[in-house]
Amino acid sequence: MLSFAPTASTFVPALPQNFEDLGVANTLVLDLVLRRMLLEGFSNLGRLSEQLKLSMPIVDQTFRHMRSQHLVEVKGMQGNDYQFTLSQAGKQLASERFQVNQYAGACPVSLQDYHAAIKAQAAHVDVDRSSLKSCFSDLVISDRMLDDLGPALISQSSIFLYGPSGNGKTSIAERMLRIYNDGVLIPYAVEVDGQIISLYDPVVHNRLEEEDDQQDVDRRWVLCKRPCIIVGGELVPSMLELKLDEASGIYSAPLQMKANNGIFIIDDFGRQLLSPRDLLNRWIVPLDRRVDYLTLRYGVKFQIPFETMVVFSTNLEPSDLADEAFLRRIHNKILIEPVDASAFDQIFGRVAQAKNLQADPESAEYMRKLCLREGRTELRACYPNDITNIMMSIARYEGRAPMMSKSDLERASNLYFAKG
Repeated sequence: MLSFAPTASTFVPALPQNFEDLGVANTLVLDLVLRRMLLEGFSNLGRLSEQLKLSMPIVDQTFRHMRSQHLVEVKGMQGNDYQFTLSQAGKQLASERFQVNQYAGACPVSLQDYHAAIKAQAAHVDVDRSSLKSCFSDLVISDRMLDDLGPALISQSSIFLYGPSGNGKTSIAERMLRIYNDGVLIPYAVEVDGQIISLYDPVVHNRLEEEDDQQDVDRRWVLCKRPCIIVGGELVPSMLELKLDEASGIYSAPLQMKANNGIFIIDDFGRQLLSPRDLLNRWIVPLDRRVDYLTLRYGVKFQIPFETMVVFSTNLEPSDLADEAFLRRIHNKILIEPVDASAFDQIFGRVAQAKNLQADPESAEYMRKLCLREGRTELRACYPNDITNIMMSIARYEGRAPMMSKSDLERASNLYFAKG
């Protein structure tokens, strides 16, 4: 079974020294060694230990079993380590096992140990207005908005960010990860009913450097930053279910499983190929009970933790997207309103500074007037950056240095806003 010892940043499982502590069947380990050696052709105990992330006693016990079954041929010694290859019988068995499943990476952890790890690493945050100001320091956010975000982030339950487009909902959601100052352990893979589910994904999991003295730590787990997975209009139902690679026989974990112990952001909610109603029906139980259910290809259903803070971001009305039963399960609903004149001017100043543009005191006010003419009534946080980008493109087109002149600002705003 998995046992954790706390460290400064996370919980750390001890390195299993026997099969009982390993949590998975010795036949699974045998299959991993056979497939690894079929790919390598020639190996030794140390190399197998490193490749499969197993302790030397477990690898040695597996090797001795293989030797007694005449599955390996010892070719010699290098120091205290055996050098060996598969025998003819070993190659035949390895080929048979390879036809069933081609996984030959780090030994998976058991589903039971995965549950324990997720529970042990559930996020507990302690933030106040001051610390949130630091987390969102590169954005212009009012104290009132911070005071709405603070309790929602402490609760670590679902959050609904809504309001007109262009006011920073996505930017706010992306920066929520900054509230965490610790790491989490993510397994390379999880074993369920003899099947392998690949979980650690270097594309979405940001690996952290580990201490050199962690020799007694289970190497089947990878120390990472808490994950933050963002999906938008590309979200389809298959991304939320196990995906079996027919060629390799390996399952890929769904997005919500990869996001465990972190944040899962549904951006532009309501504009996915997956309808809001289907998504909400799929997640009504996970959001309420913090568990999800997945199904293997042949019908075996099993439970996984749903220990992730789901953030829905939309410019549509919440009541148009979900019924009361679902909205009740999203405990925190935060309206991201258009910015006022003071915030707009601060954003304008930051944009000008970031782009190294000289702006006179009247430039921000003049841009505000341009943004509010022709019947427009709201100032959006995105306007300064978007319009300034167009203004710089105009200057580049004309082969001159960009200037924050009234004429260039007007030209840029005319290109930016659609004519009524």
